[in-house]
Amino acid sequence: MAYPQLTDKPGALETAAAIRAGELSVAEAVDAAITRIEHFDAEVNALAVPDFERAVETAKAMDRDGPTGDQPLFGVPMTVKESFDIAGLKTCWGYEELTDYVATRDSDLVRRMKAAGAVILGKTNVPIDLADWQSFNAVYGRTTNPHNAERSPGGSSGGSAAAVASGMVAAEFGTDIGGSVRVPAHFCGVWGHKTTWGLVSRQGHDHPQMARRKGFVAAHDGVLSIAGPYARNPEDLAILTQIGAQYPLTARRKPIAECKFLAITEYPGAPVDASVAEPTEAAIDTLQAAGIKIDRASSLVPDLEAQQAQYLRMLNTAKARGGPAPNGKRATATDWFDLLDEQAVKQFEWARLFEEYDFVLAPPAPVLAIRHLDEAVFKGTICVNGQDIPAATGLAWAGIATFPNLPSTVLPIGSGLYEGAELPCGMQVMGPWMSDLDCIHAAGEISSILHG
Repeated sequence: MAYPQLTDKPGALETAAAIRAGELSVAEAVDAAITRIEHFDAEVNALAVPDFERAVETAKAMDRDGPTGDQPLFGVPMTVKESFDIAGLKTCWGYEELTDYVATRDSDLVRRMKAAGAVILGKTNVPIDLADWQSFNAVYGRTTNPHNAERSPGGSSGGSAAAVASGMVAAEFGTDIGGSVRVPAHFCGVWGHKTTWGLVSRQGHDHPQMARRKGFVAAHDGVLSIAGPYARNPEDLAILTQIGAQYPLTARRKPIAECKFLAITEYPGAPVDASVAEPTEAAIDTLQAAGIKIDRASSLVPDLEAQQAQYLRMLNTAKARGGPAPNGKRATATDWFDLLDEQAVKQFEWARLFEEYDFVLAPPAPVLAIRHLDEAVFKGTICVNGQDIPAATGLAWAGIATFPNLPSTVLPIGSGLYEGAELPCGMQVMGPWMSDLDCIHAAGEISSILHG
């Protein structure tokens, strides 16, 4: 089943083109976006920290002075995830006790967006500590899914995806360590891209408990975690990725008809609900009918069960920063180096697979948008094919690209029926290291085949 977008508002590049052509002023674009936010956000609650006054003043100055050099996003209103620092705005990651931290400088990513001409309207909602597939906290309240107010928009970048899906803004940036870009894109029916690890700087994306220490600046990107964009079309996703990248990106743009795909739709210990499996299989059938070469199995696939265990150990160790695990044990330096060795082996195995295949297709999550819960999803269960299973098993579909540090684009492929509601469904297009633009391009060609 096709799932329509909720808005017909122009994308980022289309908005910038209209401004360059004189069809629209920056001030008009910003005012229109603020009006949309004021209209939709009463129900969706995506925007956590508005910055409208400065955005309006910035727009007026941009109309007066015009673009400076190459600014592909000149005049485009957008938002960023609450966890990115913007000078003069608070960053609290959903913690009530940390609302006194006000950033004194922009994060590197925000500086890049502004340099490209974007006008930042504010920051979008997150779960506490960026650790849930929901987006609610006591500071900013609960964000709802624009497609169904009783459902989660995902997390931890749920406010990001909801803002783009509802048409409040054309573009956003979130972060992802456990599917936090890909799951909200899947839940909300928008495009999202998990970048190659380290491609986009996360300087200025620091836990506020650390950032408020005088002079604290993160000197490295946290293990596994990435920053990645949201949009409503692949062209916008590609330009956002290029602007955010701190290293040059190249693209083969190999025609999809010449590509060889591997579809991974089963993961040991991580079953997929029929609401996801059925639209995924329908998409694969449509692609194969169009002549696309898709294998359903390969001896080159790494040991996924082992990878999931390794990923969860690294994820939990990184999140605890070496602190005691729930069982009271601390990871030793030897434990950590062993994990790095295991990660390197998996990176090599995936690289070998991508010598044979151009891309891997996979579900982004085992279920569609879940109902709102009063506690974190990962403290409980999710319903898969009528059975309650530990929610953490669903992280396997995030870890499939996260543990080996690979890029993955999520595109909307249709919809499914989950727990009585018709909801959007996405699919991951995963590629080799630094093939970010090729993943996005392939996803765009897949979308053209699926949706015409």
